[in-house]
Amino acid sequence: MEEDLETAELKEKIDEHVEHHEHAHGDHGHAPPGAKPASPKWTTYLSVSTALIAVLAAISSLMSGGNSNEAILDKSEAMLAQSQASDRWSYYQAKSVKSAIAKRQGELITVLHPDGFEAAAASLAKAAKGYEAEEDEIKKEAEKLEEEVKKDNDSSETLMERHHKFAITVTLLQIAIALSAIAALTKKKPMWFVGLAASAVGIVMFVRGLVT
Repeated sequence: MEEDLETAELKEKIDEHVEHHEHAHGDHGHAPPGAKPASPKWTTYLSVSTALIAVLAAISSLMSGGNSNEAILDKSEAMLAQSQASDRWSYYQAKSVKSAIAKRQGELITVLHPDGFEAAAASLAKAAKGYEAEEDEIKKEAEKLEEEVKKDNDSSETLMERHHKFAITVTLLQIAIALSAIAALTKKKPMWFVGLAASAVGIVMFVRGLVT
């Protein structure tokens, strides 16, 4: 992923600069010829912290992408279930219409032709009851599909919320790495502290993504 490559490149530049600084100048930039260069303190910590931030940024990037893919999958399943539920409700309405027609026809035959058409009236009444039984079954299927739609939609929203939080985490951690790189190049420790502050906010967002 591009985000991971950018993070790795920033950390590599910091490590190269810190190594060059250690061998060429030491901590204060005045190491005498032939003397063993003093190991810088805060620049070493800067390199270590940047490595840890880079690892967390890579993890956050993977989790952001994973949650996004799962959210899209759940949303697709919700749309499919919604389509199936709509079909079942349409089928339910058709059965309801047939039931009403059969029942009404049976009633009319009984009223208009009370003698000689008992079998036809009974057949229509039986058909109406059969339609009603099918209606109940179709209704249960439609309601079950609607429950799946709600479940998948809720899951998709939760996963997308996690995705956003992990994406924000990646952004903050990349800012922290960039600030650390500037601190290493300019020898300005406050810049590193600002980067650490940005990474702290990123860690908070990472934890919030985990507990969502």
